[in-house]
Amino acid sequence: MKIGTRGSQLARWQADWVRDRLAANRVGAEIVVIKTRGDAEVDRPLHELEGKGFFTKEIEDALLDGRIDVAVHSLKDLPTTLPAGLVLGAIPSRHDPREALVNGRTIQDLAPGTRVGTSSLRRVAQVRFLRPDVAVVPLRGNVPTRVRKVEDRDGLDAALLALAGLERLGLGDKASVLDPLDIMPAPGQGALGLEVRADDRATRKALELLHDAASAVAVGAERALLAALGGGCQAPVAAWVDGTRLYGRVTERDGASQLTASSIIEGPPERAGEAVARLLEGEGAASLLRP
Repeated sequence: MKIGTRGSQLARWQADWVRDRLAANRVGAEIVVIKTRGDAEVDRPLHELEGKGFFTKEIEDALLDGRIDVAVHSLKDLPTTLPAGLVLGAIPSRHDPREALVNGRTIQDLAPGTRVGTSSLRRVAQVRFLRPDVAVVPLRGNVPTRVRKVEDRDGLDAALLALAGLERLGLGDKASVLDPLDIMPAPGQGALGLEVRADDRATRKALELLHDAASAVAVGAERALLAALGGGCQAPVAAWVDGTRLYGRVTERDGASQLTASSIIEGPPERAGEAVARLLEGEGAASLLRP
């Protein structure tokens, strides 16, 4: 089996993890590294790039033309609508989805004027809402690079990253975990999405043992919320499942206003996602999502 992945240290960790789980089930696999547009264009924040699938399109193309058999994605990077012929073959057990602050305890404790690094529009907007007196600094690059820039005081004092990426690379001690109701994570954050060709029954069968039903329910609700709002992976839309409750959030890009709503997940997770989206739309979410 050929596993397609981006070439960053975190992406390779994730692909290696999948390969090792398959090996434990006596399925041989090899890694195929594919460079994506998001990896090539590192000089601009992602929300300034046109289109969707910055970290996934080239990998999906390789999947469609048979160069690879399974694509390993950070699920938060994967658009909610997949190309024709592709499906999610498995969602493994999800890591902690919360956000983390490198060189700081909480956003509220930061001194006025602190330079906080992030290029996620969702994070930028929430920081501006919570702390309009701190400076948000564009920050791209792989996880170790972003941590190093903070430690070297290379143009910033602190940075927001996903806890999952930090812990997977052994950097969890570099940051403090944030309350998800302060800075809410991206839909699907902390989860992997294993994408396959819909007609590849052998690969889909091999991936079944890696699937985690509880994680699939949680991220299914979060991604349904994003889809119902019509937002892409770079939209200022956040989501978080706590037990059986789905929280959703839309924040105006300049942080001037923010909407949060929630619903219990009962029945199909997509139903909860759509219900929270309707609540947010009823409060005016559409106007906050306009570019």
